[in-house]
Amino acid sequence: MKTIWVRVDPWDKKLVTTALEGGADAVMAPEGYAEKVRALGRVPVIAKDGDLVPERDVFFVTVKGQEDEAEVLAKAAQGPVVVDTPDWSIIPLENLVARKARVVHRVSSLEDARTAAGVLEHGVWGVLVETTDAKTLKGILTELKSAGSRTPLVEASITRIKPVGMGDRVCVDTCTSMGTGEGMLVGNSASALFLVHAESLENPYVAARPFRVNAGAVHAYTRTPDGRTRYLSELSAGDEVLVTDHEGKTSTAVVGRLKIEKRPLLLVVAETGDGRRITTILQNAETIRLVRPDGSAASVVGLAPGDRVLVALEEGGRHFGYKIEETITEK
Repeated sequence: MKTIWVRVDPWDKKLVTTALEGGADAVMAPEGYAEKVRALGRVPVIAKDGDLVPERDVFFVTVKGQEDEAEVLAKAAQGPVVVDTPDWSIIPLENLVARKARVVHRVSSLEDARTAAGVLEHGVWGVLVETTDAKTLKGILTELKSAGSRTPLVEASITRIKPVGMGDRVCVDTCTSMGTGEGMLVGNSASALFLVHAESLENPYVAARPFRVNAGAVHAYTRTPDGRTRYLSELSAGDEVLVTDHEGKTSTAVVGRLKIEKRPLLLVVAETGDGRRITTILQNAETIRLVRPDGSAASVVGLAPGDRVLVALEEGGRHFGYKIEETITEK
């Protein structure tokens, strides 16, 4: 998900409202209008009298050559840099994205926003939307805020299911309703995570709760939108978690509440095609499900050796949730 700033100059209350309703991350307003923005909603304001002050917290550079790219990189060490490329040249953006600079590109249309978000398949850090058309702004916000990256998923074969007794398990109640084939990536190892299905299916035991993922034991890892992993037990209201569907499409969900309760647990062991062994521990109950390759849900109590489910793998290790290139063995 990209950072989206919206410039409202001249002042336009309707445009600010559209920005706030669409989830804009900041509003750039004329000097003297910061309080008017704050009166409409809680959002950072970019202005001389705002929360982010130009040339102190946010910088502006017009890129016409390599010297300007060097200036962007220098200023990006201090804060985000709004970049203007007058000839709409992709090359300067590619150079800056490759250097992982916090670049915010000016855009005025959905097409421009799509291009900026797709540079080098990663995209710029953010965009500054400059349009007076509320419909155009809404379209950009809707597409860029709902469009997540993709997490590569692979198939793994179940090799073992074993009851392991009582333990503390975590239900993650989010502010998002999930559908069939959607859930969270959870596992005993940060580098090998099972796709655990949301409780979005009707069943004879309890009412469907599409906002919930009965995710696993307190020690387990889950993936977050910033690319980190976190322990399930350390999540709390207001945190963000990564929602993933069976095709690997991702989106962000906000945690509304965490429920940690003592429940009977199951050890689930699977193996990938290259012989990699992966594990997770889930509650032993009919409503806890993994995800099959076709997106259907597989209850853990009905799993058998040979059943195939979806998992996410990565190489290297994690240090305080951040990916590092290091050899780590987890058992």
